[in-house]
Amino acid sequence: MDYINSIQLTLDYIENHIHEHISLERLAEIACFSPFHYHRVFQAMVGESVMEYVRKRRLTTAAERLFYTNEKVIEIAISVGFQYHESFNRAFKKFYGVSPKQYRRAKKMSGPLRGKACLNKNPLIGGLKMKPKLLAKPAFHIIGYELKTKNQDGQNNQDIPEFWQQYMKNKLGAAIPDPLHQNEEYGICTDFNSSSGEFVYVIGMEVAEGTIAPEGLVYRSFPGQEYAVFTTPKANEEMFTASIQSTWNYIFTDWFPKSGYEHNGTIEFEFYDERCYGTEDKEMDIYIPVKKQKAFK
Repeated sequence: MDYINSIQLTLDYIENHIHEHISLERLAEIACFSPFHYHRVFQAMVGESVMEYVRKRRLTTAAERLFYTNEKVIEIAISVGFQYHESFNRAFKKFYGVSPKQYRRAKKMSGPLRGKACLNKNPLIGGLKMKPKLLAKPAFHIIGYELKTKNQDGQNNQDIPEFWQQYMKNKLGAAIPDPLHQNEEYGICTDFNSSSGEFVYVIGMEVAEGTIAPEGLVYRSFPGQEYAVFTTPKANEEMFTASIQSTWNYIFTDWFPKSGYEHNGTIEFEFYDERCYGTEDKEMDIYIPVKKQKAFK
């Protein structure tokens, strides 16, 4: 499947239907992906979540029309997909810092302007290449700490590293009762809301089924399923985070389009063990649930 063409079809659809209700489910259908797989591929290729992109394109279109036309504010609001004048005013002021009428009175356009995304149809040759292991992981159970975050404006990229720093600095893993494997920790993304970009991130350790979580911690169970497991390239302390981020990007922009697989579920996780110790040759594993891609006619 040509991922670039699939995502481009949805970018074109967004432009042509900016005045209508646009759902992630409809865009995924156009791309011939499951909703969650579409959400992750779009984010990797475009650099932001799909509904965040739609929101920014609506507001940018509104700003352009406020500045260049004499249309009434309510007419512009409806034309970019807002049903109510009040909700448009709130969204516009939150994005631009001024009301639509104040923006219109300005002498020049300013603030964030999100143009239509352009996809690179001639990707660079070379770079990161890796072949994942495919394995069936049985059901497992975690006790750990839970963080609610969202991928809007890269909030998760700030929240999660801070969460890990707090976990390690305060040695929070010591409060997890009876871990099955010492020095093995999970960073789990789950409970995704693809429309809002919200999800839950859990840092924890594997425990026996039914283990009681102490106050302030959570117990979570995850079903057995098949995963593609990617091991990050070895890196020193300084480059370890960049190595992890480049692997995530490779998975969704390079490996998936050529693999014949698609994402299967709403859980992904990072696995850290003794290989992460020290300051040199650090590596870890990324687990992505997968299933064979359906053939579309």
